[in-house]
Amino acid sequence: MTTSTPPLAEGYEISADTDRIDVARVHRWLSTDAYWALGREREKQERAVAGSLNFGVYEAVSGEQVAYARVVTDLATFAWLCDVYVDPAVRGKGIGTSLAAAVRDHLRPYGLRRVLLATHDAHGVYGKIGFEALERPDHWMALIFEKSSHGDS
Repeated sequence: MTTSTPPLAEGYEISADTDRIDVARVHRWLSTDAYWALGREREKQERAVAGSLNFGVYEAVSGEQVAYARVVTDLATFAWLCDVYVDPAVRGKGIGTSLAAAVRDHLRPYGLRRVLLATHDAHGVYGKIGFEALERPDHWMALIFEKSSHGDS
């Protein structure tokens, strides 16, 4: 399993300070451009931010947010990495991989048993930092309260 931490592109910084999250920008990104969250209501996004660990990537000089990730966790046994999004203007710089690695490194000291995520198209990004397909997906189940028209929950 690969566990190295890729360097963040020069001129950017990662923060786990929820107060720095540009909630309006994150909501716009996710509700209009992220297949798993299209149409998500602003109030729902605000609740998600409030109940999660949040990570942002920011331009070091301007402070403008360019990427986001959140983690739902009990900080003891389990975490779910979700809502990972990189602004299209800065894609291709390794920001998403660096962000996911920073989340992994932030969670490591808690001694969690596992961190899960779901992705339709970014297996390579997460594989670079140690994520693997479930060995026994038939052991997992989901309780779906709201069906997504996009095939993901």
